Amino acid sequence: MKRKKLAFCLSLLLCLGGCAADLPDPTPGETTVSPATEAPAVPTPEIPENTVPPAEEPVGEPVIDDPAQLLLDSLTVEEKVGQLLLAGIEGTAPGEDAAFAVEECRVGSIILFRRNVESCAQAAELVSALRAMNGSTIPLLIAMDEEGGAVSRMPAEVLDLPSAYTYGKTGDEGLCLRLGQALAARCAAIGVNCDFAPVADIWSNPDNTVIGKRAFGTDGETVAALVPRVAEGLKQGGVIPVVKHFPGHGDTAVDSHYDLPVVTKTVEELEALELKPFRAAVEQGVPAVMVAHLLVREVDDTLPATLSPAVVDGLLREGLGFDGVVFTDDLTMGAITDSYGIGEAAVLAVEAGCDVLLVCHGSDNLRAARDALLEAVASGRIGEERLDRSVYRILSLKQEYALSSDPVPTPDVAALNEILDAAQP
Repeated sequence: MKRKKLAFCLSLLLCLGGCAADLPDPTPGETTVSPATEAPAVPTPEIPENTVPPAEEPVGEPVIDDPAQLLLDSLTVEEKVGQLLLAGIEGTAPGEDAAFAVEECRVGSIILFRRNVESCAQAAELVSALRAMNGSTIPLLIAMDEEGGAVSRMPAEVLDLPSAYTYGKTGDEGLCLRLGQALAARCAAIGVNCDFAPVADIWSNPDNTVIGKRAFGTDGETVAALVPRVAEGLKQGGVIPVVKHFPGHGDTAVDSHYDLPVVTKTVEELEALELKPFRAAVEQGVPAVMVAHLLVREVDDTLPATLSPAVVDGLLREGLGFDGVVFTDDLTMGAITDSYGIGEAAVLAVEAGCDVLLVCHGSDNLRAARDALLEAVASGRIGEERLDRSVYRILSLKQEYALSSDPVPTPDVAALNEILDAAQP
């Protein structure tokens, strides 16, 4: 019976190899084995080379075909925490604060203000120098508030763009797409790859001084229709759009740079107005959202939106289905610093679900935020899984937009102004 089993297994193997029809004829004189009789062992026939089944691959660790995950797995905790931080610097060339931010803190992002920009050529050199200082294999995210109108960081040689409100009055979605492309061109000319725009707030309170004509309109329908078009134009220009200021700063009379505005609307009331443009932007695929320093009492009557899990993880991520990168507004603003130390605010922001923390002023503030985050991870207050979730989002965003560490080419201001002229309303 053992010989029968051997013969059966051999026959099965040959069938699986697809070569049963090609077997050589039995050797003359061989005895055919019947089910009822024993027979001598059947010689093993030769199997043509091309019919031998391939050897099985050795079983090992699964291959991870995810560049962001591979990069994340290679980072130390210090490097991961650095990716969460966005720093502001002084001056038109890298100084000690820039060296501290980029070389020591290994921040993932830098923001430029008007204080950093004298001309397009100088700004491009500044960004090139920052990129050269960055010893990480992860390119820097270089951000700017470039909205057009009153909020612009560009030098006088660059043609002005009107306010968002001017574009909103036209109701022209194609024109707003060109506005986004023009904003992207302004940013890219000096090496900026992330724009804190468009503003998705609705100017529903005439007494609002911090938003005003930065908004595209005074009604939800207009703003919801135009904001995604501007965001799309920025994306087409290779610049990351960051829609702001969630969940809506338009119906406030207090400037969060100096104090904490309070929103008393219910979630249903927010859905009916303030959230419309943000929902439209999320549905269109905007990659990033900035959360405002607002106390939304009906959602969280204790913590500002930036530091509130109910607002960030609840209203934004669960309510709107957003899984992109969440930026805080500047944690050095009065709305935060009047009640929280910068370190505690940084930890609370991560606990709330934010990914990138803006620390726009002061190396001492940057140090405090970094040290507090490292301590929170070491103590287990922020689990490494929670840290990894934010860093993975950031790395994925940087890879999606192909951020570079190469020097920035000398800007062609004349060509840039032609693009801006074509985007005028």
